[in-house]
Amino acid sequence: MPENLPETTTATSNPDVSVKTESEEHEVRFADMGIDSRVLAALSDVGYEKPSAIQAATIPVLLEGRDVVGLAQTGTGKTAAFAVPALSRMADLMAINGPSKATQILVLAPTRELALQVAEAFSSYAAHLDEFTVLPVYGGSAYGPQLAGLRRGAQVVVGTPGRVIDHLSKGSLDLSNLQYLVLDEADEMLRMGFAEDVEQILSQTPEDKQVALFSATMPSAIRRIAKKYLNNPAEISVKSKTTTGENTRQRYLQVMGPHKLDALTRVLEVEEFDGVIAFVRTKMATEELADKLKARGFLAAAINGDIPQQQRERTIEALRDGKIDVLVATDVAARGLDVERISHVINYDIPHDTESYVHRIGRTGRAGRSGDAILFMTPREKYLLRSIEKATRQPVEQMHLPSAETINGLRLGKFADKITDTLSSKDVSKFRDLISRYEEEHDVPAAEIAAALAVMAQGGQPLLVNDLPAAPEYQQRERSKDGFGSRGPTRTLTEGNATYRIAVGRRQRVMPGSIVGAIANEGGLTSAQIGGIDIRSDHTLVELPAELSADQLRALSRTRIGGELIHLELDKGRSPRSEREGGGGYKGRSQGGYQGGDRNDRGQGGFKKKYDGDRSSGQGGYQGGGERSHNRTSESGYAGHTSNGAGDRKPRHGAKETGAADFNRKGKW
Repeated sequence: MPENLPETTTATSNPDVSVKTESEEHEVRFADMGIDSRVLAALSDVGYEKPSAIQAATIPVLLEGRDVVGLAQTGTGKTAAFAVPALSRMADLMAINGPSKATQILVLAPTRELALQVAEAFSSYAAHLDEFTVLPVYGGSAYGPQLAGLRRGAQVVVGTPGRVIDHLSKGSLDLSNLQYLVLDEADEMLRMGFAEDVEQILSQTPEDKQVALFSATMPSAIRRIAKKYLNNPAEISVKSKTTTGENTRQRYLQVMGPHKLDALTRVLEVEEFDGVIAFVRTKMATEELADKLKARGFLAAAINGDIPQQQRERTIEALRDGKIDVLVATDVAARGLDVERISHVINYDIPHDTESYVHRIGRTGRAGRSGDAILFMTPREKYLLRSIEKATRQPVEQMHLPSAETINGLRLGKFADKITDTLSSKDVSKFRDLISRYEEEHDVPAAEIAAALAVMAQGGQPLLVNDLPAAPEYQQRERSKDGFGSRGPTRTLTEGNATYRIAVGRRQRVMPGSIVGAIANEGGLTSAQIGGIDIRSDHTLVELPAELSADQLRALSRTRIGGELIHLELDKGRSPRSEREGGGGYKGRSQGGYQGGDRNDRGQGGFKKKYDGDRSSGQGGYQGGGERSHNRTSESGYAGHTSNGAGDRKPRHGAKETGAADFNRKGKW
């Protein structure tokens, strides 16, 4: 059985006084913590009933109005730890003062991925608050939707430091009514070179605001910021010591959301299982998935917090007796469940945090038996593997979706077996006469008639399937000490690419990360489209797609790195290698270098209870020409990119690619 022993230390105003608690389950419930009833209802909607360690320790302190320094790893549920009390306190203020469109909560995050996911979490927790808007603002996307969202009013703004400073300098973001400020993953922001930006933002906020700072580590620079800008903060530290049994094999399957049901069906067809628990996030999802599995021929049932205790006991007993093979459950409903025949745990929906993941997979691999844990994940959620592997201290293997050929072979074999069993055990004489008569009357071969009957027999579930579209593969790259891939020798141009020249080089102290971030953000390119980078004394050669659009060329020609216009143009011919004088090269993604996210898969706009923007709209890239962001390209994880009118700034050194956000769209990772 897995152990999950969170150690929580809460430092009071007296640093010598601390309280430590160790337990596997947290007895306190959200309903007991004084949270606003509307926020509680939203928590119930997303399947939250009991807080994680960081939530149990942090929420009461923040509800009291105290500043907090939280030491917690990603995957511990810290987003809810600061979002829930912030929304609850704001709901109380709205009840007293009436609704207001002024920005009252600001969250700073190091990357656009984390900003988006935190914004989505706030949106889900605020689902029952009226006239409420959450707006993510980040670099690499058009200003227009962000400016429009700020003009309409957003009570919560979640953004990357560079873009927040942009809006402050433009006057589009007003923080005069700010009540609550969160610094999320502060050590990441420091590592990426955002310390100066964070302090600049803090200096423009009201002194009487409440501040929550969360970080996985506590370097001296963060200590200094906390001492300068936080008022007598409570220090809360949570460390999860989680391990899983050696008998549990962990695997993950990348599958796009619309294909999850088909993927689950195929996994259940090819895996040799005894009993299965499929975990989903909400009570409604348990019923829906169980019904769909039953329609596909599986013995399935659901349990959740709304099911009466007697029915729950009957369902679990049926699972023990083999009358049910697949149990669809929420985390809360499955707590304490101990059924020996459970051979597989399938995380159909991603768990809220790593502790929940460990609890889930602990339902299998018991009593010396082997067990299997399978995690369904979308490409966007691939980065959570790091947190899971760290929490379980075991690798999570990749598994591949069973092919249509494999599934069809299995189904045809079972179909043939059913025919054989029917012929040997049933009286088919009456039907034989019927087929013979039809064959004579319609002059149709018996084989054709049998085929038609087979089609009729399959009903609404086709016997044969086609291959599902493959989700992009997750590839962990090897990084050198500076955060980039192995540089190696200069390579030839990739087909379809060309060499471009930009007017910054070693004299301007330019770094490869600054170039990648600026070009990716401003040109609307993905890192996969950026090839070799050859930094020379007064210029740099960059491999990019040969057919850049006019808009991309216009945007890139106005881009600045370190305060200098880059004047992007096609290179007329490579300079002699001797000119390089040992300058750094960058190989690009295709040979193990920087790997970032696709800039074109994000929408913009506010979150009005639900995400107010089309993720597939392709509005994530820079649009227009004149306005330039001094955003530190936090979305690609690099620093050093400044704006017109923002003052020349030196590119920050040592900035590395950050891990992507560890929060899923419900804000748990």
